[in-house]
Amino acid sequence: MANGKKKPEGLKSLLVLALNKSMAPVEYGYLALRKGVKYVRNSAPSVYREFEHVIKANTIPIDKAKQIFRRKNMEGVWDAITSGVIGRMHAHNIDHDALKKIVKSKSSQTFIDMLAKGLSTSPNEKEYTLLAKEKQFKKVLIANRGEIVLRVIRACRELGIATATVYSKHDKNNLAAKFAGEAYYLGPSSSYLDMAKIIAIAKKIGADAIHPGYGFLAENPKFAKMCIKNSIKFIGPSPRALALLGDKVMAKKTASKAGVPIIIGMMKPLRSKRHALKLARKIGFPVIIKAAAGGGGKGMRIVRREEDIGKSYEGAEAEAMLSFKDKTLYMEKYIEDPRHIEFQILADQHGNVIHLGERDCSVQRKHQKLIEESPSPALSDELREKMGAAAVKVIATAKYEGAGTVEFLLDKNKNFYFIEVNTRIQVEHGVTEIVTGVDLVKEQIKIASGSKIAFKQSDISFNGCAIECRINAEDPLADFAPSIGTITNYLPPGGPGIRLNSVCHQGYRVSPHYDSLLALLICYGGTRGEALARMAGALKEYAIEGVKTTIPFHLAVLSNKNFARGRATTSFIEKNNILNDVQDYYFDRKKALAKEERIILVTTAVSKYMESRPRSQGNKPSPWVAAGRQELMEQN
Repeated sequence: MANGKKKPEGLKSLLVLALNKSMAPVEYGYLALRKGVKYVRNSAPSVYREFEHVIKANTIPIDKAKQIFRRKNMEGVWDAITSGVIGRMHAHNIDHDALKKIVKSKSSQTFIDMLAKGLSTSPNEKEYTLLAKEKQFKKVLIANRGEIVLRVIRACRELGIATATVYSKHDKNNLAAKFAGEAYYLGPSSSYLDMAKIIAIAKKIGADAIHPGYGFLAENPKFAKMCIKNSIKFIGPSPRALALLGDKVMAKKTASKAGVPIIIGMMKPLRSKRHALKLARKIGFPVIIKAAAGGGGKGMRIVRREEDIGKSYEGAEAEAMLSFKDKTLYMEKYIEDPRHIEFQILADQHGNVIHLGERDCSVQRKHQKLIEESPSPALSDELREKMGAAAVKVIATAKYEGAGTVEFLLDKNKNFYFIEVNTRIQVEHGVTEIVTGVDLVKEQIKIASGSKIAFKQSDISFNGCAIECRINAEDPLADFAPSIGTITNYLPPGGPGIRLNSVCHQGYRVSPHYDSLLALLICYGGTRGEALARMAGALKEYAIEGVKTTIPFHLAVLSNKNFARGRATTSFIEKNNILNDVQDYYFDRKKALAKEERIILVTTAVSKYMESRPRSQGNKPSPWVAAGRQELMEQN
């Protein structure tokens, strides 16, 4: 009997155990759901409130008809939730017709897709990444100077990120230092390269990321490593990618591995002048000697004759050492009269890579870009797609992340060759921003935070044409010698389609310690002709006095028939004798305003005199007398 009593209890235990095991997934699912709901309620209350509102409004009446679990109705619930979230976040300016179109669009396949489109800041600006609030940087230190600092400040402000910057002895009154949330003194003019001091400031102020801008430390793998070591995010590629693509020889090997065409040349560094001569004979003249760590046209020499090898080698080596602290050189075949075409890319930490079209940078002097435009007049849609795919391959092979530029040379037969990767945001990035509607600096910051690119290459579209002129404090008639001094008069241009990136103002001091860039003037048009017309008008409006500028040079270029027809190559300036035409575009603004100034001075003096006289009801000046005076002044 005893055994008979225990048997049911054993069966009961087994049954309970079996039920518990079968219900475990449900319990875990319920606990996970409860935890998820609690997390959403705390971290994203707007989304939680919308879920709660829609479910309460729809669940009870639908439940009676057993329709809640049908896919069609669930899609309706998701649409309602998405529309509500977007509406709450943009309630002040939401376009309900546009919202309906986004939710019903076939390209909006997921909740994330719809939010990406619906939460963009304007109809013309597209955001291709989404960022979780908990991953966003709290404070970014901008380790640079000039207009790029202002550009990053604006991007951070829109993202809700606090900013700080550093400044040297010569930049203490710079607008960049004044507009940042916080500004910290670095030291002498060379202090923008003081890695240890910049890291120390970042740690002291609690910055969780450093944006290096362009130039200075932007492509320095050692600095990127120091940031990581100190638990600070370097807004840019990884140290490995910087080292790999920063070395031009290694970059060519990477491109070759990706199956992208490269220029014939040595895949190893040059050992000596004798080695350079031997290789040049093998490749065939002309050749070009380049700095392996180079960029911006530094450490480059074109060699057309054997007897010039020694001098060119020495010059390139000395310039490379001075500019990059690295005298390593390499050699490749020089392509005569090519176009310089670069492709803008974005790549995230999850292996996603897209390109945002090209910029034509063919108008150059001594390998320094002076004018950039997008799209290139030389590229067909088919060639653009082919070159863009090649750029994406190089970046994917290098496991790159962030914003960058893949650069090519395009010969007269439309063959393209990889030359280098610029592993940073480019000076001319604004040209791409205008034709794509994408804020590249914001995307760069979000990608560094861990954001994932949510759109495909097919989602990228290009609209109209944009052209940029780099306004430098240089004298084109004196071989572009830097012009140092104080700006005594400053009047920027305006009007539809005009964008100006600058820190200049009246009283701004152009320093001999840094590059001569004053402003980036970008003009947009529905067509290339409209963009060029707006640029010509803007250049004529732009008044900068006290220093010489390159404005007359740009006007001479825009007036050239070959440029207007889109026929510019890297030898455009020399072949079209542009410098011979520059003198025609110097304007004597003082002389042109002399008559107007005379009238203003006379009328002001008369007005002051009349104000000083005792006034009575009977001595008001006759309007006929006043008109007569004005007529007399205009005759003088």
